[in-house]
Amino acid sequence: MSVSFRRNAALPRLSLLAIGLLAAVQAQAQTADADTSAADLDAVLVVAQRAERVSNGATNLDLAIKDTPQSISVVTGEQMRQFGATSVNDALRLATGVQVDEWETNRTSYSARGFDILNTQIDGVGLPNGWGVATGATDTFGYEKVEVIRGANGLLTGVGNAAGTINYVRKRPTNERQGAFGISYGSWSTKRVEADYSTPFTADGTWAGRVVAAHEDGDSYLRANENKRDYLYGVVDGQVGDNGTLTFGYSYQRAKSDGIMWGALAFMNSDGSQAEWPTSASTTQDWTYWNTTNQTAFAEYTHQLGEDWQLKVSYNYRRATGDEKMFYAYDALGTGLDPDTGLGLYGYPWGGEDKATAHLGAVTLNGHFELFGRDQEVMLGASLARSESNSWEQSADFASPAWGALPAFPYASNAIPEPAWSDSALYSVLNQRLKRAFGATRIALSDRLKAIVGVNYAQYRRDGNSYDLAFDQTTSHTSPYGGLTFDFSDHVLGYVSYSDIYQPQDQTDANDRYLDASKGVNYEAGIKADWLDKRLLTTLAVFKADQDGLATPTGEYNEYGSTIYAPVDVRSKGVEFEAVGKLAEDLDLVFGYTALKLDGLDGDDTYSWVPRRTANLLLSGRLPGYKALSLGIGGRWQSDIFNVESSGYPVRQGSYAVLNAFAAWDFLPNATVRVNVNNIADEKYINTLRYSGYYGAPRNYTLSLNWRF
Repeated sequence: MSVSFRRNAALPRLSLLAIGLLAAVQAQAQTADADTSAADLDAVLVVAQRAERVSNGATNLDLAIKDTPQSISVVTGEQMRQFGATSVNDALRLATGVQVDEWETNRTSYSARGFDILNTQIDGVGLPNGWGVATGATDTFGYEKVEVIRGANGLLTGVGNAAGTINYVRKRPTNERQGAFGISYGSWSTKRVEADYSTPFTADGTWAGRVVAAHEDGDSYLRANENKRDYLYGVVDGQVGDNGTLTFGYSYQRAKSDGIMWGALAFMNSDGSQAEWPTSASTTQDWTYWNTTNQTAFAEYTHQLGEDWQLKVSYNYRRATGDEKMFYAYDALGTGLDPDTGLGLYGYPWGGEDKATAHLGAVTLNGHFELFGRDQEVMLGASLARSESNSWEQSADFASPAWGALPAFPYASNAIPEPAWSDSALYSVLNQRLKRAFGATRIALSDRLKAIVGVNYAQYRRDGNSYDLAFDQTTSHTSPYGGLTFDFSDHVLGYVSYSDIYQPQDQTDANDRYLDASKGVNYEAGIKADWLDKRLLTTLAVFKADQDGLATPTGEYNEYGSTIYAPVDVRSKGVEFEAVGKLAEDLDLVFGYTALKLDGLDGDDTYSWVPRRTANLLLSGRLPGYKALSLGIGGRWQSDIFNVESSGYPVRQGSYAVLNAFAAWDFLPNATVRVNVNNIADEKYINTLRYSGYYGAPRNYTLSLNWRF
């Protein structure tokens, strides 16, 4: 098992000027007439929108989760706070059916229903095509919630596979002044400070702003690994005229990681036995690092066209830069390590820089009309996305000990001196364009039966070069979407849905040619029911996806060290169950279970690193006799997985569960102290076998203090 040498640009994220904007607008508000009477806030358009703002979910229509004919999970801000999910990776581990594969310290893949999740969005706006890898740890403090729409979703994204879509929902200004400040200290000297402040700028509440900031740094359970992250986000929104609202914001994140792993551990010995290393084992050297800077600016304008129609125009700009020095330790001979000496690894040093920018514009028109004597809803839209990315590399001196045979593993983090590096040379240029036109309507055929139909046209183009490969490709596709919901009663709803699969692919074959887009179909049927006076919602879904021509690694590499892929027809089918809500007034529950079967080129062994069964649990509540004290337990379980290293021997990880818990005390009405314990049982496990893997974190603790005003 080996990881590709291929690089990808860091995913764009967020920018910085909101602090100045907030200060300027607030200063102007403070000079206003203090005797101005407050208007009726319910009559103010922007205030009502802030109070009722929701994501449009799977269809871009304003549907409740229960009424949407797909499986949707939501990780709330409260759940992220309770279980200490300060990064996106931690937050997605709380979601039903999502697999988080950290196959390096700074690169992660997400998957659902057996396939990589290739589509991510922020407030419903997505990037052009990407190969599904998240670089670094993105802070969650700027998000109100994270939505996961499982299954194919061509209508929402224009391109998509059978895995699903992740949508991050930004925090927005609140109707009243409020703020929060928090500090925490945890295992491996991990320190965090965060602040969140929102305030109206005008007496009538028509303009408001919010600033969010966080700083985190600390060591790691992994040898020589250190991480530091600074995050800043600001947003302003307000009313323009009688019918318009304007929102604009910026955010910025700078992340620095030292002692990083490129690739990870080798687990197989030359005699076929599986090696076991200390939990802290790492192939890194002290001179390695990976630093990223990510910025985003966005603006949205919404205009009310009469009582029933609304026009929305949005623009997003994203910029990401990165620089890194990395060291790859691998089994070059494909024989495995010598079990007696620990010899058998070879080194590969690499340095580089990357820069990516993206522009995304969209316009949508939502409205209601009457048909069959009932209220109906329709959505029409168009979008244009453009991104540019450039990557440079620095070659290491071939006389350096970083090349060739390495000392016995595990070796010290200062065993190999840093090599001399060449000047940077441009090796990759990628330009991408995605044009979309889409529409959907929800038709109430009767009081109980409703249909959702939609269509999306997408044109995708990429051009550029990578090493000696030049390319200029254009492809287009029209994707239909359909769904039916039927209310069996006031509490039980059944649904069926169909979605087209169309996903341009970034992987190349043995001739360095990009694979054609993967195509197929996705079917889902389910029952959603609410219980306990609608406090608890359960979803039982069965799904089937046929995805043709899906890029699958062959285990071979080209002359540049990049993995060679082949198109494979893969079938996924399974069942999912989720229960979300309140079991009692002060007892919250999230429980999910997924069972699936994957079949492709290797039969049932297709994508053997994907667990066929997973379960997740979040249970939290307050003590009935003393509500100032809250407790919670959560965790994930997965079935066994395996993969084959370059030696030809399979690496195996048996089924395991990781349990986490928290206890919080509101020692003042506006102040809380919380203790989090992760991996309570101190389970030792390989975190993934996706490409490569290393051990997950052992038992660890965090003590935090939060003050609200």
